Amino acid sequence: MSTRLFRMFQSRFSMGGMSALFAPRKPRHALMRVVFGLLGLVLLALLLVVGVVVGAAMLAGGLLVRLLRQRVKPIAADKRVVDGEYRVVPKTGQPLLR
Repeated sequence: MSTRLFRMFQSRFSMGGMSALFAPRKPRHALMRVVFGLLGLVLLALLLVVGVVVGAAMLAGGLLVRLLRQRVKPIAADKRVVDGEYRVVPKTGQPLLR
């Protein structure tokens, strides 16, 4: 029963002749198989090199931006003013209140 059910679904959803249009086919000639295989490896290596170059350029750009931001120093405020956050520390022996 299950094989008949799966065959029915396969035939219903296989799109008839449309699936052969988009399915890759290997060439029958052995030399053409080798040529297409090498072409695929060259394309893969090219994409890998482009990805590494783009990644290195992004890292270099980020480091350059970071270095340029560190060189620009903000205008110094008045040296006599001390700015900070303060809190009162309770005396020893007293319970801590929050």
